[in-house]
Amino acid sequence: MTNLETYFKKSQPLEQYIEAMTQNKEGLLTIYNSFTVPEQDERLDQIKRLNYSKVLVITEDWCGDAMMNVPILKHISESLNFDVRVFHRDEDTNLIDQYLTNGTARSIPIFVFLNDQFEQETVWGPRARQAQHFVEQTREALPEKDNPNYEDKVAETHTIISNRFKTDSQMWQHVYDSILDKLITK
Repeated sequence: MTNLETYFKKSQPLEQYIEAMTQNKEGLLTIYNSFTVPEQDERLDQIKRLNYSKVLVITEDWCGDAMMNVPILKHISESLNFDVRVFHRDEDTNLIDQYLTNGTARSIPIFVFLNDQFEQETVWGPRARQAQHFVEQTREALPEKDNPNYEDKVAETHTIISNRFKTDSQMWQHVYDSILDKLITK
């Protein structure tokens, strides 16, 4: 099995990933430019004393969750001076298969926080609890899969979720808090 150091070193630096994005780039940049890290957050000082230095992000640029979560992670990483690299999930599913959501789903993004020795310290993703709740509630309105309108309703649902992720600053704050809390509690 390939180790995390190898995956990290063959992954794209976050800035290169963003520059090369073909989907969701505008939404990601809008969120990045609209969100700010709180000026006085003692959790950041606490995290600076912990053993983190790198983040291996497993994602794809078509992912709406990544569109919202990655810019928040970018702000956190800039505040904490983390080196962030992006691994494309579909290039090698052996990596994502180590981080399956509920033991079965290749959900993204996954943020693997590493120390200087490229050892995993903790993992976050794919969503903050509040975002998960919103997505589940929104999907409850979907008809059965055999309904002739199913595909249209799925597309509508994705648009509703994506629009909320692009515009809801409270949701961004939930993501920020969720990531920081995970880093503190491991």
